[in-house]
Amino acid sequence: MCVVVGGVRAGCFSPNRLTEHSTMPTRREFCASLATAAAATVAPIPISVGTISKPSVKPYRTDKPLLQLQQDFVDLRFGMFVHFNMATFQNREWGDPTGPTEAFDPTHLDTDQWAEAAVSAGMTYAAITPKHHDGFCLWPTKTKSASVLQTPKKLDVFKSFVESFRKRGLKVGFHFSILDLRQDIRHFDITPAKLQLIKDQLTELLTHYGEISVVIFDGWDAPWSRIPYSEVRFDEIYRLVKELQPNCLVCELNASQYPPSALYYSDIKAFEQNAGQHIPGDSSIPAQSCVTLTDGWFWKQGDENRDLKSVHQVVEEWLKPQNDLHCNLILNAPPTTDGVLAPNVVARLAEIGKAWKANGPVGTVDSSVVITTLNLATGKPIYASSCADTVGPDQANDGRFTSHWTPDSGKKEAWLEIDFREATEFNILVLVEPVGHSDDYPASRIQKYRFERFDGTSWVELAHGGTPSRVQIHTVPRLSARKVRLVLEGSQADFSVSDIGVYNEPR
Repeated sequence: MCVVVGGVRAGCFSPNRLTEHSTMPTRREFCASLATAAAATVAPIPISVGTISKPSVKPYRTDKPLLQLQQDFVDLRFGMFVHFNMATFQNREWGDPTGPTEAFDPTHLDTDQWAEAAVSAGMTYAAITPKHHDGFCLWPTKTKSASVLQTPKKLDVFKSFVESFRKRGLKVGFHFSILDLRQDIRHFDITPAKLQLIKDQLTELLTHYGEISVVIFDGWDAPWSRIPYSEVRFDEIYRLVKELQPNCLVCELNASQYPPSALYYSDIKAFEQNAGQHIPGDSSIPAQSCVTLTDGWFWKQGDENRDLKSVHQVVEEWLKPQNDLHCNLILNAPPTTDGVLAPNVVARLAEIGKAWKANGPVGTVDSSVVITTLNLATGKPIYASSCADTVGPDQANDGRFTSHWTPDSGKKEAWLEIDFREATEFNILVLVEPVGHSDDYPASRIQKYRFERFDGTSWVELAHGGTPSRVQIHTVPRLSARKVRLVLEGSQADFSVSDIGVYNEPR
């Protein structure tokens, strides 16, 4: 049975047993086994020792099907990003966490004006920044964090925002930074109390302000924040969001670290254009691209007299082509220190609305596997049939997609083997190739492959594939194994593997 998963073609699942190999199988054996699998009648993988009949992890709460929510989101096509927080009043991109909270003092806050401007541009949703990287909160949080409660007017800006946009029929979401400089939530300094603070703040935002369509997370496993998903567990935060609002999508700005053609730690693949991240030209997964109308994310002194992005650039270079790639555009329009959009921003949004009209839904997005848990293969003992000079198999499970393992020079057949050292449950297998990481590796070089598990006496095939792609994702029946092997045949020598993924997903 062949399926398309996560925007990439997944291989065919087969119940065929293979014999254990103490060395790399010959080319004839390799091809024969794949041919046999392809010719076999499709049947469920039989229950055998180690197979688990019931999930050992609680599934995430669901209401509507995820695919429907993803399609509905990309069909929104165009949204407004509102970067408005302490940085606005400090003329910075990141707020100064040591600055006084009294500095946050919008003199004429008018969120109705923001919503009117969004409608004039043809936008259908909006997301604001209730907590940016410095940690100041735009709502009266009951946690210990600095918030609008310590400002002159004590305005609940988030409440005003959601009410104004909903009145005009727009959906709402918010951007939330995991990095929090005021509370010193940063790499190597994550404590249970800080994790609880994050959860308490998200709970406030997701229970007191009505329906939230999307949460855009930031400051998590980024080169500039370095907080890994193992320190602030993504699956715990994801589960919390889904428990509170099962129809709320989770979006994580991690395209700089993770393959652009798969949904790692995100229901919607997010691309930050200001950081040079761009959606691939063959993308078919649900995506969002964010970019600014001004030069920066927050309003700066003098922006009222600077050039804004042109209508042609927004509509013809971004909005239309990205919509064609199952991606909606969220355009940042930052308010001034008065709490209003400047006249030049309001005018440009209206011009965009005159030049562009939504033309129904976008194309159908692919059904995609969303990876939410940690890679069980990362850091485990790994062995290879051979290695190129200076390259080791550990570069295929070191947790970095920028490194890779390559077999010895001239080898077109090879294998990698993960030893978990104990029985380990999983239901997702992933092969990532370094396509596009360098100019000399523009396309896939792996022609065929298969995943196997060792059942104590022999190697049993779990999944295989033969369609070249950057990322190959396989869903298999949840089972337990101590060892997993990846057997490969290259379309040419010098093929590489960036990452072997083994996951135990709650879905």
